[in-house]
Amino acid sequence: MNIVLSSLFAILTGIGAFIAIPIGPVPITMQTLFTYLAGGILGSKWGALSQVIYVILGLIGIPFFAGGKAGIGVLVGPTGGYLIGFVVGAYVMGWLIEFRQSLSFMWILFSMVIGTLVIYTLGIIQLSLWLKIGLEKAILIGVLPFIVGDSLKILLATYITIKIRKLYKPMINS
Repeated sequence: MNIVLSSLFAILTGIGAFIAIPIGPVPITMQTLFTYLAGGILGSKWGALSQVIYVILGLIGIPFFAGGKAGIGVLVGPTGGYLIGFVVGAYVMGWLIEFRQSLSFMWILFSMVIGTLVIYTLGIIQLSLWLKIGLEKAILIGVLPFIVGDSLKILLATYITIKIRKLYKPMINS
């Protein structure tokens, strides 16, 4: 069942890429919402796997990356660090939630914030290297425009994660 759910979240993340506002080298998308939900609902292993599947689908040519892009060029381009960040971030979020085994709103919120910091960190490192700019400038381009939107997505994902984990705990943990 978890492989099906991982595949579902991979597809949802791909769909989230179509909801995009181009504001520069890093567009605003809904991908992070589904990454948060994957890590929060599916946990570390299956949440990360969902994002691995998502990245693989984009790499093999399905236009699942922001702006309808696909291929290896995206992974090695300015936004590739965020894509890798989705995998690692989902794992970290899921691991923190599993570690504490708590459905506390604050703990899940904290877990998603930490996962987001992982995504941002990997994203700005690659953005900085690719654009040949300093980390400060990469943060201005690749983090600051996203803080408000990601904060709202984190709040929504925290709420949804708690509701779904309470309802479907036996199915998710199998």
